[in-house]
Amino acid sequence: MIRFLLLLVLGAMVGLALWAHWPARTLPVDARVDRLVVEKSQRLLLAYRGEELLATYPVSLGTVPVGPKVREGDRKTPEGRYHISEHKRDSSYHRALRVSYPGPEDVARGLREGYSPGSDIMIHGLPNGHGYIGRLHRWRDWTAGCVALTNPEIDELFAAVVPDATVELRP
Repeated sequence: MIRFLLLLVLGAMVGLALWAHWPARTLPVDARVDRLVVEKSQRLLLAYRGEELLATYPVSLGTVPVGPKVREGDRKTPEGRYHISEHKRDSSYHRALRVSYPGPEDVARGLREGYSPGSDIMIHGLPNGHGYIGRLHRWRDWTAGCVALTNPEIDELFAAVVPDATVELRP
């Protein structure tokens, strides 16, 4: 009986590891993405070329996912319309697409109310050296306000997203 339970647990662990790293290419190799939409309540990132939906990715968000980012350190993912301001290869995470947050309205609100609106919001992969986590990262929201994907998914987007692509972060 104990041998059976050990085999069952081992089988479940192998199955989970396979699921966490099973390849799932969603974008064609030559795809060009000019608009990203993050549906925070659904934990989804949608990649578009014009009005054509090319791919959908499950994501993790900031640890306080409900509501818009207001100030530095609130661990919320912003809401609003921004753009990709940089393709960042030398990130603390496996590749990153920098989002142009804070925008002029965010900065003005912070100045008016006396606080920093925050910065360094990115769409990124897993922390460097932790790619083994794979899809398991989606079990909870864990970022400081960014949008997180698996490393293969950010590799796909990194190659496909055009400079200055629009980013809509929706509740």
